[in-house]
Amino acid sequence: MKPILAAFAATSLLAGCATPAPTDARDQFMATLQGMCGQRFEGGLAYAIDPNSEFRGKKISTEVVCTPAGVRMPVLVGEDRSRTWIFTRPAAGLELRHDHRHPDGTPDAVTMYGGMAKEGGTARSQAFLADAATARMVPGAETNVWTVSLSEDGKVLSYRLERHAKPRAEFVMTRVASRT
Repeated sequence: MKPILAAFAATSLLAGCATPAPTDARDQFMATLQGMCGQRFEGGLAYAIDPNSEFRGKKISTEVVCTPAGVRMPVLVGEDRSRTWIFTRPAAGLELRHDHRHPDGTPDAVTMYGGMAKEGGTARSQAFLADAATARMVPGAETNVWTVSLSEDGKVLSYRLERHAKPRAEFVMTRVASRT
């Protein structure tokens, strides 16, 4: 009987040392992104309200880059490397920012717009509402909602923009083998 009790006690101690799974969907989403570090995705524009969109017909790709501050996803549109999606987890919630840069690395006049995740997201999908700074910076963007989703199998990443509760654009990218 003593060996069984010893095994139970050891199992209980080890279980106490395990890191509990995040219970907040925002933490779960960040954990999902962090579990994708180094993964690359490629695809294109699946939908755009503007038939002359600058994204039409261009390959869109990103790689998940994890940093101590959060997750960065540099977005390439054709050869244009000016965009990066930045996900952070400040005390106020889960945040998405769009960092836009000129080729020399200086910030674009319209950069760091975005907002916080709204309630009701999941470990694989979060919707981010435009904040007041975004509304001041980008005329008409006060109702923007950006939704970032990852398929259950982790192979498809989608980014969708809505404005005034109507879809404006969606990118769909599929995971590709990492470069070696």
